[in-house]
Amino acid sequence: MANLFWTTPWPGLLAWAALYVSDYYLTIACARMYQQGVKNVIAFEGSYELTPYFQKDVDALQRVSGRFVIALVLVGLGLVAAWWLAWQLPWQAPFAFLLGALIGMQLAVHVRHVRNRYLFRAVLAGKGVQGRIEYTRPVMLHMSSVEFLALAGAFAICALVTLSPFMLGATFGCLSLALKHRRLSRPAAPVREPT
Repeated sequence: MANLFWTTPWPGLLAWAALYVSDYYLTIACARMYQQGVKNVIAFEGSYELTPYFQKDVDALQRVSGRFVIALVLVGLGLVAAWWLAWQLPWQAPFAFLLGALIGMQLAVHVRHVRNRYLFRAVLAGKGVQGRIEYTRPVMLHMSSVEFLALAGAFAICALVTLSPFMLGATFGCLSLALKHRRLSRPAAPVREPT
């Protein structure tokens, strides 16, 4: 079955695209729940969406996002190009690594969506959640960084056990998101006036 993912780009591309589309629509569903009242119990500073590129679309609860479609097409074309380039080499490990990075990141994000959806439903139903908590943007991003770092560690163990370029890619994908969110969590340096 694994050979099917390396001998043609389509199964991997379709798997990633399905996860990517699901990610967007789960984000919109959770953002809608957030706006419907979750924010009265769990408040996030700034946008519900962590990725700056999609914040305006998610905040507006746009079902169809031009930014999303552009990203979907460009990454899809990049995956097909990476598959073609990998087949010019004597091994397909680079494509497996890239596919692992993209799918691994999406799986990690889906864990968060499932957790948020469960928690948000409980909040809206008034079951098991009391009080109010507010997260600053830096804390939200730092928590996200820690979560992705933990999942990168889990994928790294799998990569070591299996010696799989796909799992190594999943490790790299989660690690890159962890580092990105860690960097975004740091306050911007003050702009110095020219003297």
